Amino acid sequence: MKATRLYLMRHGRVVGYEQPRYNGHHDVELSEEGRKEFALLSEYLRDIEPSAIYSSDLKRSYESALVLAERWGKQVTRLASLRELYLGMWEGLTRSEVVERFPSARQFTFRDLAKRGVDGGETLPELRARVMPTLKDILRRHQGETICVVAHGGVNRVILCEAMGLGLENFFRIEQDYGCLNIIDYFPDGFSLVKLLNGGPNQRMDSTVIY
Repeated sequence: MKATRLYLMRHGRVVGYEQPRYNGHHDVELSEEGRKEFALLSEYLRDIEPSAIYSSDLKRSYESALVLAERWGKQVTRLASLRELYLGMWEGLTRSEVVERFPSARQFTFRDLAKRGVDGGETLPELRARVMPTLKDILRRHQGETICVVAHGGVNRVILCEAMGLGLENFFRIEQDYGCLNIIDYFPDGFSLVKLLNGGPNQRMDSTVIY
């Protein structure tokens, strides 16, 4: 049986991306810039024939996936388990707002997420425990086929860490730009091969704030 190919994408830019916020499960809208990013991605992927398209049920991912779905005449399956890392009391806030409301946040670095969440939020192991069973189920359902998943920076990093055999302490060594494309082949013997990471027509060299 041939490999199952996963085209894994991060959603496009969101409304208000100019002032980064910790969105997490906060359901922000996809911006016009984000739609343009996925129109470019749709053209870039015009020659593939995915069997299915999956996305997070949050608007920014679902609306991005719909741009792809229109090209191929497919439906998008929305899954709550593919939502971004839940950031508790920080959701929807800017960094300065978080520090103002939660003074202890001054000492918090996101590397700490491997062990503890932020003010009621998820840890990285909890995110992995939510995401990976869903991905494995998708891969079982579509063995030997080509599939697309449109998710979030955190979700994608978990999937990529697992595919490359990396511990979650490497989570923040992986960049995921808005509208980026990753390609992973999964083989019947359990081996996975990352063929492209943070690539595609929307790739940028500037660093981005996660979530």
